[in-house]
Amino acid sequence: MSDKKVSRPCHHCKSRSASAPTDTSKIHYEKFWLYRHCSSVQQRDRQAQKAGQLFSGLLAMNVVFLGSAFISSMIFNQVAITLADVWILLSILKVLCLFWIIYYLLGTSRQPHAVLYRDSHAGAIWIRGSVLLFGMCSILLNVFHIGYSTILVQCKSRVEIVFPSIGILFICTQAYFLWHHSKDCIQVQHNFTRCGLMLTIATNLLLWLLAVTNDTLHVEIESQLREVERRFAGNETTLCTCPNTTICKVFQKGYILLYPFNTEYCLVCCSVLYVMWKNVGRRISHHHVPHPKPKFKLQGVVFGPLLGTAAVIIGACVFMMYQIQATSLAPSRQVFVIYYSYYIVLLPLMSVGAVIGTIIHALEKKELDTLKNPTRSLDVVLLMGAALGQIGMSYFSIVALVATDPRDLLNSLILSYSILLIFQNISQNVFVIDGLHRRRVVAATEAKHAGQHTVAAELPGEEETTPSSKQEHSQTPPGKEEDTKEQNREAYSQRRVSVLELGQEIRKASLSYIHTYSHLSWKRRVLREISFFLVLCNIILWVMPTFGAHPVFENGMERSFYGYSTWFVIVNFGLPLGVFYRMHSVGGLLEVYVTA
Repeated sequence: MSDKKVSRPCHHCKSRSASAPTDTSKIHYEKFWLYRHCSSVQQRDRQAQKAGQLFSGLLAMNVVFLGSAFISSMIFNQVAITLADVWILLSILKVLCLFWIIYYLLGTSRQPHAVLYRDSHAGAIWIRGSVLLFGMCSILLNVFHIGYSTILVQCKSRVEIVFPSIGILFICTQAYFLWHHSKDCIQVQHNFTRCGLMLTIATNLLLWLLAVTNDTLHVEIESQLREVERRFAGNETTLCTCPNTTICKVFQKGYILLYPFNTEYCLVCCSVLYVMWKNVGRRISHHHVPHPKPKFKLQGVVFGPLLGTAAVIIGACVFMMYQIQATSLAPSRQVFVIYYSYYIVLLPLMSVGAVIGTIIHALEKKELDTLKNPTRSLDVVLLMGAALGQIGMSYFSIVALVATDPRDLLNSLILSYSILLIFQNISQNVFVIDGLHRRRVVAATEAKHAGQHTVAAELPGEEETTPSSKQEHSQTPPGKEEDTKEQNREAYSQRRVSVLELGQEIRKASLSYIHTYSHLSWKRRVLREISFFLVLCNIILWVMPTFGAHPVFENGMERSFYGYSTWFVIVNFGLPLGVFYRMHSVGGLLEVYVTA
Protein backbone atom coordinates (compact mmCIF):
# COMPACT_ATOMS: atom_id res chain seq x y z
CA MET A 1 0.00 0.00 0.00
CA SER A 2 2.77 2.43 0.84
CA ASP A 3 4.58 1.79 -2.45
CA LYS A 4 1.45 2.43 -4.42
CA LYS A 5 0.76 5.57 -2.49
CA VAL A 6 4.25 6.97 -3.08
CA SER A 7 4.32 6.19 -6.81
CA ARG A 8 0.89 7.74 -7.51
CA PRO A 9 1.35 10.84 -9.73
CA CYS A 10 -0.32 14.11 -8.92
CA HIS A 11 -3.00 15.62 -11.09
CA HIS A 12 -0.42 18.01 -12.63
CA CYS A 13 1.57 15.02 -13.93
CA LYS A 14 -1.58 13.27 -15.16
CA SER A 15 -2.54 16.26 -17.25
CA ARG A 16 0.87 16.29 -18.94
CA SER A 17 1.45 12.54 -19.28
CA ALA A 18 -0.30 12.32 -22.61
CA SER A 19 1.60 15.16 -24.26
CA ALA A 20 5.05 15.28 -22.61
CA PRO A 21 7.25 12.92 -20.62
CA THR A 22 7.32 13.28 -16.86
CA ASP A 23 10.13 15.45 -15.49
CA THR A 24 11.14 13.92 -12.17
CA SER A 25 13.40 16.83 -11.33
CA LYS A 26 10.58 19.39 -11.47
CA ILE A 27 9.06 20.53 -8.14
CA HIS A 28 5.26 20.20 -7.89
CA TYR A 29 4.01 22.68 -5.34
CA GLU A 30 0.67 20.84 -5.08
CA LYS A 31 2.40 18.35 -2.76
CA PHE A 32 3.41 20.96 -0.22
CA TRP A 33 1.13 21.61 2.74
CA LEU A 34 1.79 25.37 2.68
CA TYR A 35 0.73 25.68 -0.96
CA ARG A 36 -2.46 23.71 -0.34
CA HIS A 37 -3.20 25.75 2.78
CA CYS A 38 -2.69 29.10 1.03
CA SER A 39 -4.83 28.00 -1.91
CA SER A 40 -7.65 26.93 0.39
CA VAL A 41 -7.39 30.20 2.33
CA GLN A 42 -7.62 32.23 -0.90
CA GLN A 43 -10.57 30.17 -2.06
CA ARG A 44 -12.38 30.63 1.26
CA ASP A 45 -11.63 34.36 1.12
CA ARG A 46 -13.19 34.63 -2.34
CA GLN A 47 -16.22 32.64 -1.23
CA ALA A 48 -16.66 34.84 1.85
CA GLN A 49 -16.38 37.96 -0.32
CA LYS A 50 -19.06 36.70 -2.72
CA ALA A 51 -21.30 35.68 0.18
CA GLY A 52 -20.93 39.11 1.80
CA GLN A 53 -21.72 40.88 -1.47
CA LEU A 54 -24.76 38.66 -2.02
CA PHE A 55 -26.13 39.23 1.49
CA SER A 56 -25.61 43.00 1.38
CA GLY A 57 -27.15 43.14 -2.10
CA LEU A 58 -30.22 41.27 -0.88
CA LEU A 59 -30.50 43.71 2.03
CA ALA A 60 -30.44 46.68 -0.34
CA MET A 61 -32.93 45.02 -2.68
CA ASN A 62 -35.45 44.46 0.12
CA VAL A 63 -35.08 48.02 1.37
CA VAL A 64 -35.58 49.42 -2.14
CA PHE A 65 -38.64 47.24 -2.73
CA LEU A 66 -40.15 48.29 0.59
CA GLY A 67 -39.57 51.98 -0.09
CA SER A 68 -40.83 51.66 -3.67
CA ALA A 69 -44.00 50.03 -2.39
CA PHE A 70 -44.55 52.95 -0.01
CA ILE A 71 -43.95 55.56 -2.72
CA SER A 72 -46.14 53.75 -5.25
CA SER A 73 -48.93 53.44 -2.69
CA MET A 74 -48.62 57.17 -1.98
CA ILE A 75 -48.99 57.92 -5.69
CA PHE A 76 -51.96 55.64 -6.43
CA ASN A 77 -53.70 55.65 -3.04
CA GLN A 78 -53.06 58.84 -1.10
CA VAL A 79 -55.67 57.99 1.51
CA ALA A 80 -54.00 54.86 2.92
CA ILE A 81 -50.37 55.95 2.49
CA THR A 82 -49.59 59.66 2.65
CA LEU A 83 -46.45 61.62 1.89
CA ALA A 84 -45.85 61.96 5.63
CA ASP A 85 -45.67 58.15 5.95
CA VAL A 86 -43.04 57.99 3.24
CA TRP A 87 -41.07 60.74 4.96
CA ILE A 88 -41.16 58.85 8.26
CA LEU A 89 -39.80 55.70 6.57
CA LEU A 90 -37.03 57.63 4.85
CA SER A 91 -36.18 59.47 8.08
CA ILE A 92 -35.68 56.12 9.82
CA LEU A 93 -33.40 54.96 7.01
CA LYS A 94 -31.43 58.21 7.16
CA VAL A 95 -30.91 57.87 10.91
CA LEU A 96 -29.65 54.28 10.47
CA CYS A 97 -27.24 55.43 7.75
CA LEU A 98 -26.04 58.28 9.98
CA PHE A 99 -25.26 55.83 12.80
CA TRP A 100 -23.31 53.59 10.45
CA ILE A 101 -21.33 56.46 8.84
CA ILE A 102 -20.39 57.84 12.26
CA TYR A 103 -19.34 54.35 13.38
CA TYR A 104 -17.21 53.98 10.23
CA LEU A 105 -15.55 57.36 10.72
CA LEU A 106 -14.82 56.92 14.43
CA GLY A 107 -14.42 53.15 14.67
CA THR A 108 -13.86 51.06 11.56
CA SER A 109 -11.49 53.35 9.65
CA ARG A 110 -9.31 53.94 12.74
CA GLN A 111 -8.63 50.29 13.49
CA PRO A 112 -5.11 48.94 12.89
CA HIS A 113 -4.55 47.86 9.29
CA ALA A 114 -8.05 49.03 8.35
CA VAL A 115 -7.07 50.94 5.21
CA LEU A 116 -3.93 49.40 3.76
CA TYR A 117 -4.79 50.21 0.13
CA ARG A 118 -6.47 53.12 -1.62
CA ASP A 119 -7.97 52.95 -5.09
CA SER A 120 -6.36 55.71 -7.14
CA HIS A 121 -9.09 55.51 -9.79
CA ALA A 122 -11.95 55.99 -7.33
CA GLY A 123 -13.17 59.33 -6.05
CA ALA A 124 -11.95 61.57 -8.84
CA ILE A 125 -11.81 65.24 -7.97
CA TRP A 126 -14.63 66.13 -10.38
CA ILE A 127 -17.03 63.60 -8.88
CA ARG A 128 -16.17 64.59 -5.31
CA GLY A 129 -16.60 68.21 -6.32
CA SER A 130 -20.01 67.27 -7.73
CA VAL A 131 -20.92 65.71 -4.40
CA LEU A 132 -20.02 68.94 -2.59
CA LEU A 133 -21.74 71.20 -5.14
CA PHE A 134 -24.98 69.24 -5.33
CA GLY A 135 -24.83 68.63 -1.59
CA MET A 136 -24.72 72.37 -0.87
CA CYS A 137 -27.62 72.91 -3.27
CA SER A 138 -29.57 70.13 -1.53
CA ILE A 139 -28.86 71.68 1.88
CA LEU A 140 -30.12 75.03 0.61
CA LEU A 141 -33.17 73.24 -0.78
CA ASN A 142 -33.94 71.77 2.64
CA VAL A 143 -33.46 75.19 4.23
CA PHE A 144 -36.05 76.64 1.83
CA HIS A 145 -38.33 73.70 2.60
CA ILE A 146 -38.04 74.32 6.35
CA GLY A 147 -38.64 78.05 5.92
CA TYR A 148 -41.63 77.51 3.65
CA SER A 149 -43.15 74.92 6.00
CA THR A 150 -42.54 77.15 9.02
CA ILE A 151 -44.46 80.02 7.45
CA LEU A 152 -47.36 77.66 6.67
CA VAL A 153 -47.09 75.72 9.92
CA GLN A 154 -50.81 76.23 10.63
CA CYS A 155 -51.77 73.94 7.74
CA LYS A 156 -48.73 71.63 7.52
CA SER A 157 -47.65 68.75 9.72
CA ARG A 158 -44.54 68.76 11.89
CA VAL A 159 -43.05 66.02 9.72
CA GLU A 160 -42.47 68.57 6.95
CA ILE A 161 -40.06 70.36 9.27
CA VAL A 162 -38.41 67.30 10.85
CA PHE A 163 -37.76 65.49 7.54
CA PRO A 164 -35.64 68.24 5.90
CA SER A 165 -33.83 68.85 9.21
CA ILE A 166 -32.71 65.21 9.28
CA GLY A 167 -31.91 65.56 5.59
CA ILE A 168 -29.45 68.39 6.27
CA LEU A 169 -27.56 66.26 8.83
CA PHE A 170 -27.57 63.30 6.46
CA ILE A 171 -26.25 65.32 3.52
CA CYS A 172 -23.47 66.97 5.53
CA THR A 173 -22.30 63.70 7.09
CA GLN A 174 -22.46 61.77 3.83
CA ALA A 175 -20.62 64.47 1.88
CA TYR A 176 -17.80 64.52 4.46
CA PHE A 177 -17.66 60.71 4.42
CA LEU A 178 -17.44 60.52 0.61
CA TRP A 179 -14.90 63.33 0.32
CA HIS A 180 -12.39 61.74 2.72
CA HIS A 181 -13.02 57.99 2.33
CA SER A 182 -14.17 57.41 -1.26
CA LYS A 183 -10.80 55.78 -2.13
CA ASP A 184 -10.72 53.38 0.85
CA CYS A 185 -10.22 49.65 0.35
CA ILE A 186 -11.30 48.65 3.85
CA GLN A 187 -9.72 45.44 5.21
CA VAL A 188 -11.67 44.95 8.45
CA GLN A 189 -15.34 44.29 9.23
CA HIS A 190 -16.10 43.41 5.63
CA ASN A 191 -19.69 42.25 5.96
CA PHE A 192 -20.80 45.05 8.28
CA THR A 193 -19.21 47.66 5.99
CA ARG A 194 -20.84 46.14 2.91
CA CYS A 195 -24.24 46.16 4.58
CA GLY A 196 -23.81 49.77 5.69
CA LEU A 197 -22.79 50.87 2.20
CA MET A 198 -25.68 49.04 0.58
CA LEU A 199 -28.15 50.50 3.08
CA THR A 200 -26.86 53.99 2.24
CA ILE A 201 -27.13 53.25 -1.51
CA ALA A 202 -30.72 52.03 -1.06
CA THR A 203 -31.60 55.15 0.94
CA ASN A 204 -30.21 57.43 -1.77
CA LEU A 205 -32.09 55.50 -4.45
CA LEU A 206 -35.34 55.92 -2.56
CA LEU A 207 -34.64 59.63 -2.07
CA TRP A 208 -34.05 59.92 -5.81
CA LEU A 209 -37.28 58.06 -6.57
CA LEU A 210 -39.22 60.33 -4.20
CA ALA A 211 -37.59 63.43 -5.70
CA VAL A 212 -38.57 62.29 -9.20
CA THR A 213 -42.18 61.70 -8.25
CA ASN A 214 -42.45 64.97 -6.34
CA ASP A 215 -40.78 66.98 -9.11
CA THR A 216 -43.77 66.28 -11.33
CA LEU A 217 -45.79 68.85 -9.38
CA HIS A 218 -43.27 71.60 -10.10
CA VAL A 219 -43.09 70.85 -13.82
CA GLU A 220 -46.86 70.69 -13.87
CA ILE A 221 -47.11 74.11 -12.23
CA GLU A 222 -44.72 75.62 -14.76
CA SER A 223 -46.28 74.04 -17.86
CA GLN A 224 -50.01 73.90 -17.06
CA LEU A 225 -50.72 76.52 -14.44
CA ARG A 226 -54.35 76.98 -15.31
CA GLU A 227 -55.11 73.25 -15.47
CA VAL A 228 -53.52 72.68 -12.09
CA GLU A 229 -55.52 75.48 -10.51
CA ARG A 230 -58.75 74.08 -11.90
CA ARG A 231 -57.83 70.55 -10.79
CA PHE A 232 -57.18 71.55 -7.18
CA ALA A 233 -60.09 74.01 -6.97
CA GLY A 234 -62.20 73.26 -3.95
CA ASN A 235 -59.67 70.83 -2.48
CA GLU A 236 -58.17 71.18 0.99
CA THR A 237 -54.71 71.66 -0.43
CA THR A 238 -55.69 75.02 -1.87
CA LEU A 239 -56.12 76.39 1.64
CA CYS A 240 -52.38 75.98 2.23
CA THR A 241 -51.21 78.56 -0.28
CA CYS A 242 -48.25 80.86 0.01
CA PRO A 243 -49.17 84.31 1.35
CA ASN A 244 -48.38 87.31 -0.76
CA THR A 245 -45.14 88.15 1.00
CA THR A 246 -41.65 88.51 -0.42
CA ILE A 247 -39.90 85.97 1.81
CA CYS A 248 -42.54 83.33 1.14
CA LYS A 249 -42.14 83.79 -2.61
CA VAL A 250 -38.37 83.50 -2.25
CA PHE A 251 -38.72 80.17 -0.40
CA GLN A 252 -41.14 78.85 -2.98
CA LYS A 253 -39.11 79.86 -6.04
CA GLY A 254 -35.84 78.73 -4.48
CA TYR A 255 -37.34 75.37 -3.58
CA ILE A 256 -38.58 74.81 -7.14
CA LEU A 257 -35.30 76.00 -8.70
CA LEU A 258 -33.02 73.82 -6.56
CA TYR A 259 -35.12 70.66 -6.72
CA PRO A 260 -33.34 69.10 -9.75
CA PHE A 261 -30.00 69.28 -7.93
CA ASN A 262 -31.34 66.95 -5.27
CA THR A 263 -31.91 64.19 -7.84
CA GLU A 264 -28.38 64.63 -9.18
CA TYR A 265 -26.92 64.49 -5.68
CA CYS A 266 -28.58 61.17 -4.94
CA LEU A 267 -27.38 59.59 -8.19
CA VAL A 268 -23.79 60.79 -7.75
CA CYS A 269 -23.67 59.50 -4.17
CA CYS A 270 -24.97 56.11 -5.32
CA SER A 271 -22.18 55.81 -7.88
CA VAL A 272 -19.43 56.69 -5.37
CA LEU A 273 -20.86 54.37 -2.71
CA TYR A 274 -21.07 51.50 -5.20
CA VAL A 275 -17.35 51.82 -5.98
CA MET A 276 -16.59 51.78 -2.25
CA TRP A 277 -18.73 48.65 -1.92
CA LYS A 278 -16.76 46.93 -4.68
CA ASN A 279 -13.48 47.92 -3.02
CA VAL A 280 -14.30 46.37 0.37
CA GLY A 281 -11.64 43.74 1.05
CA ARG A 282 -9.80 44.50 -2.19
CA ARG A 283 -6.02 44.11 -2.13
CA ILE A 284 -4.03 46.12 -4.68
CA SER A 285 -0.62 44.69 -5.51
CA HIS A 286 2.24 47.14 -5.69
CA HIS A 287 3.21 46.32 -9.28
CA HIS A 288 -0.34 47.20 -10.39
CA VAL A 289 -0.23 50.68 -8.87
CA PRO A 290 -0.65 53.08 -11.80
CA HIS A 291 1.52 56.06 -12.52
CA PRO A 292 0.39 59.41 -11.18
CA LYS A 293 -2.32 60.86 -13.39
CA PRO A 294 -1.41 63.93 -15.39
CA LYS A 295 -2.93 67.16 -14.24
CA PHE A 296 -5.48 69.08 -16.26
CA LYS A 297 -3.76 71.73 -18.36
CA LEU A 298 -5.26 73.95 -21.03
CA GLN A 299 -2.15 73.67 -23.21
CA GLY A 300 -2.27 72.23 -26.68
CA VAL A 301 -5.89 73.16 -27.52
CA VAL A 302 -7.11 76.15 -29.49
CA PHE A 303 -10.11 75.38 -31.68
CA GLY A 304 -11.94 73.19 -29.17
CA PRO A 305 -12.27 75.93 -26.51
CA LEU A 306 -13.22 78.51 -29.15
CA LEU A 307 -15.99 76.41 -30.70
CA GLY A 308 -17.16 75.18 -27.30
CA THR A 309 -17.29 78.70 -25.87
CA ALA A 310 -19.31 79.84 -28.87
CA ALA A 311 -21.73 76.93 -28.33
CA VAL A 312 -22.07 77.82 -24.65
CA ILE A 313 -22.73 81.52 -25.33
CA ILE A 314 -25.30 80.83 -28.03
CA GLY A 315 -26.94 78.16 -25.88
CA ALA A 316 -27.18 80.55 -22.92
CA CYS A 317 -28.89 83.14 -25.12
CA VAL A 318 -31.33 80.55 -26.47
CA PHE A 319 -32.00 79.29 -22.94
CA MET A 320 -32.76 82.77 -21.56
CA MET A 321 -35.02 83.52 -24.52
CA TYR A 322 -36.81 80.21 -24.00
CA GLN A 323 -37.24 80.79 -20.27
CA ILE A 324 -38.71 84.25 -20.81
CA GLN A 325 -41.21 83.00 -23.39
CA ALA A 326 -42.03 79.58 -21.92
CA THR A 327 -42.88 80.88 -18.45
CA SER A 328 -45.88 82.73 -19.88
CA LEU A 329 -49.26 81.07 -19.96
CA ALA A 330 -49.19 80.72 -23.75
CA PRO A 331 -45.59 80.12 -24.99
CA SER A 332 -45.15 81.07 -28.62
CA ARG A 333 -44.41 78.56 -31.36
CA GLN A 334 -41.35 80.51 -32.46
CA VAL A 335 -39.45 79.91 -29.23
CA PHE A 336 -39.75 76.13 -29.70
CA VAL A 337 -38.47 76.49 -33.27
CA ILE A 338 -35.41 78.43 -32.06
CA TYR A 339 -34.77 75.94 -29.26
CA TYR A 340 -34.88 72.84 -31.45
CA SER A 341 -32.93 74.57 -34.24
CA TYR A 342 -30.06 75.16 -31.82
CA TYR A 343 -29.99 71.46 -30.96
CA ILE A 344 -30.20 70.44 -34.63
CA VAL A 345 -27.09 72.51 -35.39
CA LEU A 346 -25.11 71.44 -32.29
CA LEU A 347 -25.84 67.69 -32.15
CA PRO A 348 -24.37 66.86 -35.60
CA LEU A 349 -21.17 68.73 -34.72
CA MET A 350 -20.86 66.73 -31.52
CA SER A 351 -21.57 63.46 -33.36
CA VAL A 352 -18.98 64.17 -36.07
CA GLY A 353 -16.39 65.03 -33.42
CA ALA A 354 -17.09 61.80 -31.50
CA VAL A 355 -16.84 59.71 -34.68
CA ILE A 356 -13.53 61.34 -35.65
CA GLY A 357 -12.21 60.73 -32.13
CA THR A 358 -13.22 57.07 -32.30
CA ILE A 359 -11.42 56.66 -35.64
CA ILE A 360 -8.27 58.25 -34.18
CA HIS A 361 -8.46 55.85 -31.23
CA ALA A 362 -8.53 52.98 -33.71
CA LEU A 363 -5.48 54.36 -35.53
CA GLU A 364 -3.45 54.77 -32.35
CA LYS A 365 -0.92 52.21 -31.18
CA LYS A 366 -2.05 52.31 -27.56
CA GLU A 367 -2.88 49.01 -25.92
CA LEU A 368 -6.11 48.36 -24.06
CA ASP A 369 -5.96 48.60 -20.28
CA THR A 370 -7.26 45.22 -19.09
CA LEU A 371 -6.48 45.68 -15.38
CA LYS A 372 -9.34 45.37 -12.92
CA ASN A 373 -10.83 48.81 -12.29
CA PRO A 374 -14.24 49.02 -10.54
CA THR A 375 -14.44 52.78 -11.12
CA ARG A 376 -14.03 52.46 -14.87
CA SER A 377 -16.51 49.59 -15.02
CA LEU A 378 -19.04 51.70 -13.14
CA ASP A 379 -18.42 54.67 -15.45
CA VAL A 380 -19.22 52.49 -18.45
CA VAL A 381 -22.39 51.13 -16.85
CA LEU A 382 -23.55 54.62 -15.84
CA LEU A 383 -22.89 56.07 -19.29
CA MET A 384 -24.80 53.29 -21.01
CA GLY A 385 -27.62 53.25 -18.46
CA ALA A 386 -28.09 57.01 -18.21
CA ALA A 387 -28.16 57.35 -22.00
CA LEU A 388 -31.23 55.12 -22.07
CA GLY A 389 -33.27 58.00 -20.64
CA GLN A 390 -32.78 60.32 -23.61
CA ILE A 391 -32.77 57.48 -26.14
CA GLY A 392 -36.07 56.10 -24.80
CA MET A 393 -37.75 59.50 -24.83
CA SER A 394 -36.50 60.08 -28.39
CA TYR A 395 -38.01 56.84 -29.65
CA PHE A 396 -41.35 57.66 -28.02
CA SER A 397 -41.24 61.07 -29.72
CA ILE A 398 -40.38 59.55 -33.11
CA VAL A 399 -43.34 57.17 -32.97
CA ALA A 400 -45.74 59.94 -31.93
CA LEU A 401 -44.57 62.43 -34.56
CA VAL A 402 -44.47 59.96 -37.46
CA ALA A 403 -47.98 58.80 -36.60
CA THR A 404 -49.40 62.35 -36.51
CA ASP A 405 -48.04 64.98 -38.94
CA PRO A 406 -44.28 64.83 -39.60
CA ARG A 407 -44.49 67.46 -42.41
CA ASP A 408 -45.31 70.26 -40.00
CA LEU A 409 -42.35 72.59 -39.34
CA LEU A 410 -42.23 72.13 -35.57
CA ASN A 411 -42.94 68.40 -35.82
CA SER A 412 -40.17 67.94 -38.38
CA LEU A 413 -37.75 69.82 -36.13
CA ILE A 414 -38.65 67.65 -33.14
CA LEU A 415 -38.34 64.52 -35.29
CA SER A 416 -34.88 65.55 -36.52
CA TYR A 417 -33.87 66.46 -32.96
CA SER A 418 -34.91 63.01 -31.68
CA ILE A 419 -33.01 61.14 -34.40
CA LEU A 420 -29.87 63.24 -33.99
CA LEU A 421 -30.00 62.88 -30.20
CA ILE A 422 -29.98 59.08 -30.46
CA PHE A 423 -27.00 59.09 -32.80
CA GLN A 424 -25.14 61.64 -30.67
CA ASN A 425 -25.57 59.62 -27.47
CA ILE A 426 -24.37 56.41 -29.11
CA SER A 427 -21.36 57.98 -30.85
CA GLN A 428 -20.29 59.86 -27.72
CA ASN A 429 -20.58 56.73 -25.57
CA VAL A 430 -18.39 54.78 -27.99
CA PHE A 431 -15.78 57.58 -28.01
CA VAL A 432 -15.69 57.99 -24.22
CA ILE A 433 -15.69 54.28 -23.39
CA ASP A 434 -12.97 53.57 -25.94
CA GLY A 435 -10.89 56.42 -24.51
CA LEU A 436 -11.30 55.23 -20.93
CA HIS A 437 -9.99 51.76 -21.87
CA ARG A 438 -6.87 53.08 -23.61
CA ARG A 439 -3.65 52.66 -21.68
CA ARG A 440 -1.81 55.93 -21.17
CA VAL A 441 1.74 55.93 -22.51
CA VAL A 442 4.17 58.19 -20.67
CA ALA A 443 6.29 59.82 -23.35
CA ALA A 444 9.78 60.52 -22.14
CA THR A 445 10.55 62.54 -25.23
CA GLU A 446 7.96 65.15 -24.27
CA ALA A 447 9.57 65.63 -20.90
CA LYS A 448 12.89 66.06 -22.66
CA HIS A 449 11.44 68.65 -25.04
CA ALA A 450 9.79 70.44 -22.15
CA GLY A 451 13.07 70.56 -20.26
CA GLN A 452 14.90 71.94 -23.27
CA HIS A 453 12.23 74.56 -23.75
CA THR A 454 12.42 75.60 -20.13
CA VAL A 455 16.13 76.26 -20.48
CA ALA A 456 15.61 78.04 -23.79
CA ALA A 457 12.86 80.18 -22.30
CA GLU A 458 14.98 81.20 -19.35
CA LEU A 459 18.09 82.11 -21.33
CA PRO A 460 16.60 85.07 -23.21
CA GLY A 461 15.33 86.45 -19.95
CA GLU A 462 18.79 86.33 -18.47
CA GLU A 463 20.26 87.95 -21.54
CA GLU A 464 17.71 90.73 -21.38
CA THR A 465 18.24 91.26 -17.70
CA THR A 466 22.01 91.51 -17.97
CA PRO A 467 22.17 94.62 -20.19
CA SER A 468 19.49 96.31 -18.19
CA SER A 469 21.41 95.72 -15.00
CA LYS A 470 24.61 96.95 -16.65
CA GLN A 471 22.80 100.02 -17.82
CA GLU A 472 21.52 100.64 -14.32
CA HIS A 473 25.03 100.32 -12.91
CA SER A 474 26.38 102.63 -15.54
CA GLN A 475 23.70 105.16 -14.75
CA THR A 476 24.26 104.99 -11.01
CA PRO A 477 25.00 108.52 -9.86
CA PRO A 478 27.80 109.29 -7.45
CA GLY A 479 27.07 109.47 -3.80
CA LYS A 480 27.45 113.25 -3.69
CA GLU A 481 24.32 113.81 -5.84
CA GLU A 482 21.26 115.34 -4.28
CA ASP A 483 18.81 113.01 -2.47
CA THR A 484 15.80 113.94 -4.61
CA LYS A 485 17.47 112.98 -7.86
CA GLU A 486 18.66 109.68 -6.38
CA GLN A 487 15.15 108.75 -5.21
CA ASN A 488 13.71 109.52 -8.64
CA ARG A 489 16.29 107.35 -10.35
CA GLU A 490 15.68 104.47 -7.93
CA ALA A 491 11.92 104.63 -8.49
CA TYR A 492 12.42 104.73 -12.25
CA SER A 493 14.77 101.74 -12.19
CA GLN A 494 12.37 99.72 -10.01
CA ARG A 495 9.48 100.40 -12.38
CA ARG A 496 11.64 99.44 -15.34
CA VAL A 497 12.73 96.17 -13.72
CA SER A 498 9.11 95.26 -12.86
CA VAL A 499 8.00 95.94 -16.44
CA LEU A 500 10.84 93.82 -17.81
CA GLU A 501 10.00 90.97 -15.43
CA LEU A 502 6.34 91.10 -16.43
CA GLY A 503 7.27 91.02 -20.11
CA GLN A 504 9.57 88.06 -19.51
CA GLU A 505 6.84 86.11 -17.71
CA ILE A 506 4.33 86.77 -20.48
CA ARG A 507 6.87 85.72 -23.07
CA LYS A 508 7.70 82.52 -21.18
CA ALA A 509 4.02 81.59 -20.87
CA SER A 510 3.33 82.23 -24.56
CA LEU A 511 6.43 80.32 -25.67
CA SER A 512 5.52 77.42 -23.38
CA TYR A 513 2.00 77.28 -24.82
CA ILE A 514 3.24 77.39 -28.43
CA HIS A 515 5.92 74.80 -27.70
CA THR A 516 3.46 72.38 -26.08
CA TYR A 517 0.97 72.79 -28.91
CA SER A 518 3.62 72.27 -31.61
CA HIS A 519 5.20 69.18 -30.02
CA LEU A 520 1.91 67.30 -29.58
CA SER A 521 1.33 64.70 -32.26
CA TRP A 522 -1.56 65.45 -34.58
CA LYS A 523 -3.58 62.53 -33.17
CA ARG A 524 -3.26 63.68 -29.57
CA ARG A 525 -3.92 67.27 -30.62
CA VAL A 526 -7.15 66.37 -32.41
CA LEU A 527 -8.26 64.18 -29.49
CA ARG A 528 -7.76 67.04 -27.05
CA GLU A 529 -9.58 69.50 -29.29
CA ILE A 530 -12.55 67.14 -29.67
CA SER A 531 -12.64 66.23 -25.97
CA PHE A 532 -12.61 69.85 -24.83
CA PHE A 533 -15.26 70.83 -27.36
CA LEU A 534 -17.52 68.00 -26.20
CA VAL A 535 -16.94 68.95 -22.55
CA LEU A 536 -18.25 72.48 -23.10
CA CYS A 537 -21.17 71.25 -25.23
CA ASN A 538 -22.24 68.74 -22.58
CA ILE A 539 -22.04 71.46 -19.92
CA ILE A 540 -24.51 73.71 -21.73
CA LEU A 541 -26.73 70.71 -22.55
CA TRP A 542 -26.69 69.90 -18.82
CA VAL A 543 -27.49 73.46 -17.73
CA MET A 544 -30.51 73.93 -20.00
CA PRO A 545 -32.74 71.06 -18.74
CA THR A 546 -31.44 71.33 -15.18
CA PHE A 547 -32.65 74.91 -14.75
CA GLY A 548 -36.10 74.41 -16.16
CA ALA A 549 -36.04 74.04 -19.98
CA HIS A 550 -38.44 71.11 -20.59
CA PRO A 551 -39.73 71.48 -24.17
CA VAL A 552 -40.39 67.76 -24.46
CA PHE A 553 -43.35 68.27 -22.15
CA GLU A 554 -44.27 71.86 -22.83
CA ASN A 555 -44.59 71.67 -26.63
CA GLY A 556 -47.71 69.50 -26.24
CA MET A 557 -47.11 67.24 -29.28
CA GLU A 558 -46.24 63.98 -27.57
CA ARG A 559 -48.52 64.79 -24.62
CA SER A 560 -51.57 64.98 -26.88
CA PHE A 561 -50.61 61.65 -28.51
CA TYR A 562 -49.84 59.53 -25.43
CA GLY A 563 -52.05 61.32 -22.94
CA TYR A 564 -51.12 63.57 -20.06
CA SER A 565 -50.39 60.92 -17.41
CA THR A 566 -48.47 58.50 -19.64
CA TRP A 567 -46.20 61.09 -21.21
CA PHE A 568 -45.60 62.70 -17.83
CA VAL A 569 -44.30 59.42 -16.42
CA ILE A 570 -42.02 58.94 -19.44
CA VAL A 571 -40.58 62.45 -19.16
CA ASN A 572 -40.23 62.29 -15.42
CA PHE A 573 -38.04 59.19 -15.56
CA GLY A 574 -36.18 60.01 -18.74
CA LEU A 575 -35.34 63.65 -18.07
CA PRO A 576 -33.36 63.14 -14.80
CA LEU A 577 -31.40 60.33 -16.45
CA GLY A 578 -30.61 62.63 -19.36
CA VAL A 579 -29.37 65.35 -17.00
CA PHE A 580 -27.23 62.82 -15.13
CA TYR A 581 -25.86 61.53 -18.45
CA ARG A 582 -24.64 64.98 -19.48
CA MET A 583 -22.98 65.56 -16.11
CA HIS A 584 -21.31 62.13 -16.10
CA SER A 585 -20.17 62.57 -19.70
CA VAL A 586 -18.26 65.70 -18.67
CA GLY A 587 -16.21 63.65 -16.20
CA GLY A 588 -15.51 60.92 -18.75
CA LEU A 589 -14.51 63.42 -21.44
CA LEU A 590 -12.17 65.21 -19.03
CA GLU A 591 -10.54 61.86 -18.32
CA VAL A 592 -10.10 61.28 -22.05
CA TYR A 593 -8.69 64.80 -22.46
CA VAL A 594 -6.15 64.41 -19.65
CA THR A 595 -4.93 60.99 -20.77
CA ALA A 596 -4.81 61.84 -24.50
